[in-house]
Amino acid sequence: MRFALISLVSTLILLSFGARAEEVPAEIDYLLTTVGSSDCVFIRNGKRHDAQDAEDHLRMKYRRGKRYAPTTEAFIERLASKSSMSKKLYQIECPGTEPVPSGDWLSQRLTEFRDSQDQ
Repeated sequence: MRFALISLVSTLILLSFGARAEEVPAEIDYLLTTVGSSDCVFIRNGKRHDAQDAEDHLRMKYRRGKRYAPTTEAFIERLASKSSMSKKLYQIECPGTEPVPSGDWLSQRLTEFRDSQDQ
C-alpha cells in the first residue's frame, strides 16, 4: 500500500513538471521518429547501430516498458538512456560530433520540440 501511494505521488509530481498525460505518447513518438530519421549512430553496449535500428530498439523497449514511462522524461531516463541488462549508458554520435549520452541528446530534442509547440 505504501509503495503504491509513493508511486502515485511520484507520478503526479512528474506529470506536473512535464507534458500532460495525453501528450506523452506523441512526444515519445516524436523522439523515436527523430532518432530513426537522423544520420546518427546509436552506440549500445559498445556496438554501433544505425538510426533505424536504434528507433526499432527503443520502440520495442517502450512497448514492453510503457508502465515505467508515465512521462516523456521518465521514458528518457528509464528506458532510452541505458541498457536494462548491462546498465551501460547508450550514446548517440552524429556526423561531425563526439558521442554524447542518449539521455542528453533526447532531452535536447524534447526541449526543442516543446519550444516549437509553444510558438
